[in-house]
Amino acid sequence: MSRLARPTNGRMIGGVCAALARRFGTSGTTMRVIFLLSCLLPGPQFLLYIALWILLPSEDKAQPAW
Repeated sequence: MSRLARPTNGRMIGGVCAALARRFGTSGTTMRVIFLLSCLLPGPQFLLYIALWILLPSEDKAQPAW
């Protein structure tokens, strides 16, 4: 598993799904489909996406974790 940072390429809107896909070893398309399917369920999916967009560092600005 890699660091959780929004990639500079391969992202569509904010890079949150691409970051999660890279972290968990799946494709970006798979993670986007999972997110879209989760929007059919009640819950704060959009708020969580916006929060992760704000909180996750961009890959070019991320500091090494050591």
